[in-house]
Amino acid sequence: MNGLELEARAENLPKVLAFVDGELEQRDCPMKTQMQIDIAVEELFVNIANYAYHPEIGWASVMVEVLDDPLSVSVTFMDSGEPYDPLAKADPDTTLSAEERQIGGLGIYMVKKSMDEIAYEYKDGQNILTIKKRF
Repeated sequence: MNGLELEARAENLPKVLAFVDGELEQRDCPMKTQMQIDIAVEELFVNIANYAYHPEIGWASVMVEVLDDPLSVSVTFMDSGEPYDPLAKADPDTTLSAEERQIGGLGIYMVKKSMDEIAYEYKDGQNILTIKKRF
C-alpha cells in the first residue's frame, strides 16, 4: 500500500489525483475505471478540504492499494477533522427535479453508485473512508 500525506486544501487535489493515477497506471487500469475513481477521489478529497477542519486547515492521508483477486483498487482517505460519516446521510431523491431536491449529498451519492464498495469508520480520532473498485 502506497500513501500520500498532505494538507487538506482543495488546491492539493492535482497532487492527490496524480498520485492515485500513477498507482493505477502501473497496473494498466482501464481508462473508464480510472475516470470513475478520479471523480470519486475528487469528491471525497474536496469534501475533506472544505469541511473536515473548517475554518482551520489540517492534514489528510490518501492510501492506494491494488489487489489481485479480484483485480481492484482500494483508496483510503484519513483525516483527524470533525467526525463525519458521509454514508449516514440518506441518499437524495433523484426522482425530484433539481429545484425540489435538498442541497447537498449528490456527490457522495455518485461515489456510492460508481464504486463497488464504500466503507466509513471513526477510529482513534480519525475519519477513515475507503472506496473500492474492481477493474
